[in-house]
Amino acid sequence: MRISVVIPAFNEEGNIGRLIEETFAQVPETALGEVLAIDDGSDDGTGTEIKTLLATYPSLRYFRHGRRGGQSAALRTGVLAARFPVIATMDGDGQNDPTDIMRLAGRLGREGREPAMAAGIRAGRKGPGSRKAASRFANWIRDKVLADGCPDTGCGIKLYRREAYLELPYFTSMHRYLPALFLTYGHEIAYETVNDRPRLMGASKYTNLGRALIGLYDLVGVSWLRKRTLIPPIAEAEDVSGASAGVLLNEVDAEAGGRGIRAHKRSVNQGG
Repeated sequence: MRISVVIPAFNEEGNIGRLIEETFAQVPETALGEVLAIDDGSDDGTGTEIKTLLATYPSLRYFRHGRRGGQSAALRTGVLAARFPVIATMDGDGQNDPTDIMRLAGRLGREGREPAMAAGIRAGRKGPGSRKAASRFANWIRDKVLADGCPDTGCGIKLYRREAYLELPYFTSMHRYLPALFLTYGHEIAYETVNDRPRLMGASKYTNLGRALIGLYDLVGVSWLRKRTLIPPIAEAEDVSGASAGVLLNEVDAEAGGRGIRAHKRSVNQGG
């Protein structure tokens, strides 16, 4: 399994360089294919801090947005540019621990198998009490509306199949709803407790009120999307070679537990 680590960053001078160095030190060379650092239009020294490491780490890649697009846009830039089939994401503030990447990788299904995502759940979460309370409320209301069963959608460290991500519809703030979207498109998700570290430099880019307003607006859209998405399993497929297509389909279907071509070609919805 080769992994592309994608790290979005906006004004994370003092954090991003340390996180990149930790990632190369903690993730085995046999697993780490590359690190993609996405500068989302920072106006501090974030870009310079990343670029000074390019000569040290040949598999480090740097991208800078011409204007700020937000965390989901930065993640999308990284995933589109990634060269390897498994994506690991971490927030650029350094609160995610790169040592958790391989533990999450152990929960990911083999190629063509589920789960297609392994997501972190922060243990002993750091940060102000008001932010933790707001996060718990947001997780509660999201689960009530979407029934995605995700206990900590705000945790930035996740591993998933690049192919599965690219099937999803893109919109700003989609990173907050990735578990729900993966489920909508027929995937399974594994959860693993991960470390949460204090921010060493700078401040969070989100306020509780701003996050809540955006979250409620998006929640309506994602709820509609989940209800209106139907991906039926493929029951039969043939081409000019005749039986060979059917044989291949049956073999793949059997490996997926009879759920259709690959486990992810099914839907949580049964009708339109």
